[in-house]
Amino acid sequence: MKKKKRPARRLKRRLIRSYLTSTISITLVLFLVGMLSLLILNAGRLSDYVREHVGFTLVLNDNLHEADILRLQKILKATDYVKTTKYVDKKQAAKDLTKELGEDFVGFLGFNPLFSSIDVKLHAAYMQPDSLTIMENKFLSYPQVKEVYYQRDLAKIINDNVRRISLLLLVFSILLIFIFSTLINNTIRIAIYSQRFIIHTMKLVGATRSFIRRPFIIKNVVYGVCGAVLANVGILELIYTYGNEFKGILDIRQYNTLGIVFGVVMGFGISISWLSTYFSVNKYLRLRYDELFQY
Repeated sequence: MKKKKRPARRLKRRLIRSYLTSTISITLVLFLVGMLSLLILNAGRLSDYVREHVGFTLVLNDNLHEADILRLQKILKATDYVKTTKYVDKKQAAKDLTKELGEDFVGFLGFNPLFSSIDVKLHAAYMQPDSLTIMENKFLSYPQVKEVYYQRDLAKIINDNVRRISLLLLVFSILLIFIFSTLINNTIRIAIYSQRFIIHTMKLVGATRSFIRRPFIIKNVVYGVCGAVLANVGILELIYTYGNEFKGILDIRQYNTLGIVFGVVMGFGISISWLSTYFSVNKYLRLRYDELFQY
């Protein structure tokens, strides 16, 4: 009795190890799929974040009344292209510059040569060369504004780099999706390879192809679902743990984005598991008995 139980226990342990190996492998791959999806969906947010940190400095005329400055800020905030404004008076500007230089230049000169200004940040959609030129002329048309400054070269470099990075991200994403699909496909093919003789035996006793495929497809789709659930839990834990480090780039309150990522992971896990199982089982259904030893 003991001798009969040992082989049964060994077989049970092998099956458990096989199930765990398949689930863990699929989970890790689906976790990477989720992180890639999160990166792609937030790529636009990242580019907007960078663009919106480059803005204009509106140097104001001297001796302006506070009401004139507030009126200009209200006008700017009411436009479609301005995201934020920040008023910096000449005293604060002098303090900031003194802190940067490390010496009191006002005391040395005997007067404050700086002007009050308003820092203006635009929405990312308007951070294009043509739009920036139009904005510059628009700001100069306000009577309160003496001069307008913005980093033309930096804005151009950012726009050019965003285009290059977007193209590289697209190519990189296609390559990774191919790799991820191959990894899951190979994991499932190895699992089915170990049961190729069972498939052949079922075929010999008259089972139809769909009947033979069904349990394999159900089992591997379950692996895919379990792997997707575990991967989504891992992604959610990672986001909430390190959310503050990615503030401004990744918003954990973007439930629509998270829903899309979770849906992509689940859909990818199910579809790849189903397709890989279908074609792998079909492969062994076509083989003769003597050919099973060659694969």
